[in-house]
Amino acid sequence: MALFNSNLLEPNLILGKTILHLSPEIIRHHRLKGLILDVDDTLVSMRQSYASDDVLEWVTQVRRVADIWLVSNNLSQKRIGRIAESLELPYLFGAKKPSRKKLRKAMDAMDLRPQEVAMVGDRLFTDVLAGNRLGLFTILVEPMIDPLVATRQNPVRNIEVWISKFLGASFDDMKQTFTKGHKSKPR
Repeated sequence: MALFNSNLLEPNLILGKTILHLSPEIIRHHRLKGLILDVDDTLVSMRQSYASDDVLEWVTQVRRVADIWLVSNNLSQKRIGRIAESLELPYLFGAKKPSRKKLRKAMDAMDLRPQEVAMVGDRLFTDVLAGNRLGLFTILVEPMIDPLVATRQNPVRNIEVWISKFLGASFDDMKQTFTKGHKSKPR
């Protein structure tokens, strides 16, 4: 008997790109009506206090097809609130993911069932694990990169992937887009 269900670390969809490539078509294809978004390195880099014009444009397009909530582990209400206000989105901070409590609160506020909501984030051990524990559709995106730190190396994420594989999670090349049970060719 396994001590840990490694499937909890497997996202339903690995986008292979930043959140800006999560299109309304992909959201509709997976019959999603709500999105719970991580903030740090998912929407903005850790050093930013405001969302970029690209993120604002993306939110404007996506909110036409899905409700959106921000749920962040970050403890700075001022920073997360500023980002949420600039995007005109509701938010929760200090989520302590992989705890499900604040994800459930956001889902309840959207009045949606778990299978209608996606947890979107850049981390396996927080975003994907929390979403899978709640039965949400989980989407792993590439982190937003601060142009001043312009490096594609992400040691924490690399360690998470390695540990996940060690625990039995199955991943193909992280650049591929696939859904659990249906793997597709890279785009």
